[in-house]
Amino acid sequence: MAKLTSYAAPLRGLLVLGAVALAFGPWLFGGVTQIFLTQFFCMLVLALMWNLLAGYADIVTLGQHGFVGVGAYALYGFTALGGVNPFVAVLLAGLVAFLVAIPTMALVFRLRAVYLAVGTWVVAEALMLTAGKLPGLGQGSGASLPVAVARMLGATPSARFASIYWLAFALALAAFLTTYLLLRSRIGLGLTAMRDNEEAAGAMGVDLRRARILCFLLTAPFLGVAGAVITLQKLRVSPMSSFSVNEWTVFVIFNVVIGGIGSLEGPILGTLLFFVLRDHLADLGPWHLIVLGALSIATMLLEPRGLWGLARRALNFDLIPVSRAPSREFAARFQGGPTPQGEREISAHPAE
Repeated sequence: MAKLTSYAAPLRGLLVLGAVALAFGPWLFGGVTQIFLTQFFCMLVLALMWNLLAGYADIVTLGQHGFVGVGAYALYGFTALGGVNPFVAVLLAGLVAFLVAIPTMALVFRLRAVYLAVGTWVVAEALMLTAGKLPGLGQGSGASLPVAVARMLGATPSARFASIYWLAFALALAAFLTTYLLLRSRIGLGLTAMRDNEEAAGAMGVDLRRARILCFLLTAPFLGVAGAVITLQKLRVSPMSSFSVNEWTVFVIFNVVIGGIGSLEGPILGTLLFFVLRDHLADLGPWHLIVLGALSIATMLLEPRGLWGLARRALNFDLIPVSRAPSREFAARFQGGPTPQGEREISAHPAE
């Protein structure tokens, strides 16, 4: 185990170098690869957000596609109808998703467990039906973004590919860093405790409701911005596509479950695997959905912590560490030794 632990620093260094290399993607990759990576970044954002909700805050939502669709239609409204610059409209789409999340939260947080999951799905479907009735947005058949909007992203197709690529990369990086910093904070300690044992976390003073509210409202803008970036790539909105439960919720759940729920490495690993399987199973048609479902069920039965949980036991270290080592005072008390003098008392309520 000690030998494997010695690989932690080099592997983390490779991870950082890989992220730096991806920042120069438009100069390193062709248009097809840029489109593929843009899709990967957007899907990764959705996986990170669902993992934060279900893996830490115990909010198992089936309505994540609702906020993705809200962001998509908000972008269309701001750009095609309002004439707003698409780069500004992407941020405004996140704001609209946040505003929609407030009443949604007030409604679905009255429910728990499976009722909450079904409630989020019902809200998402209601948002889809509403989008299909809005005048000027194509109604049920959808609408394409004007050519003028596409030209604002770049004068040439390669320039447009690069602009959308960087938007997606910046979003994925922001989502990852936000999640990482949150889990490293005092609130993150409470979320980690909730992940391990919700009842014990509440008994120790973790404000469960406040943590859930924070996570729910934090994820909504990222989902909205992801929907806006996806729309810029597709150049079209429609109720069935922009609010697709399969693409933006079901596949995301697969990514997190098979990668490893309740970890930062899991969504990354699961999203990578999803895109590999999608390309190799594309010729199977609808059967590839059955394969994905079977893999999810097998993972939940054999290894509930996913592929990363399996790798974590073999490596004996976290590739992206978010936990903290116990203080000297806590270690001394736990081992029954003398308590170091002059050190600050450890709070019994880490999430406050």
